[in-house]
Amino acid sequence: MILLKKLFGVNNLPKEPKMIIPWIPLTSSKQLEDVLKQSQEKPVVIFKHSTRCGISRMVLRQFEKQLDFEANRVKFYFLDLLTYREISNEIASNFKVNHQSPQLIIIKSGTVLNHCSHYEINATILKKYI
Repeated sequence: MILLKKLFGVNNLPKEPKMIIPWIPLTSSKQLEDVLKQSQEKPVVIFKHSTRCGISRMVLRQFEKQLDFEANRVKFYFLDLLTYREISNEIASNFKVNHQSPQLIIIKSGTVLNHCSHYEINATILKKYI
């Protein structure tokens, strides 16, 4: 047992609490109207996620780990692409953003300020818009 502890180490340092993002499930087209209204007050993020894609899962976890500011400064919407693909199509049409997965879209005052996909997704880009 001591050998295993020496090989793999035991980290007794206190861990920083993980930021919990208050995701709002995006499940209806009507919510896109809410997104536009809420974007008048603060930035809105839409994270489009494919639940069967390993890359999408990894990027989502990384995004959640990177977030280092108060989550209430932004509205976070989460879109399950496999279940709600038609909403993704509406987002692409309404906001003039090509569909990607995974994809992060940042909206403020009804306008897309930034969008990125795959490994370009990074929580630090949000800081420019809050």
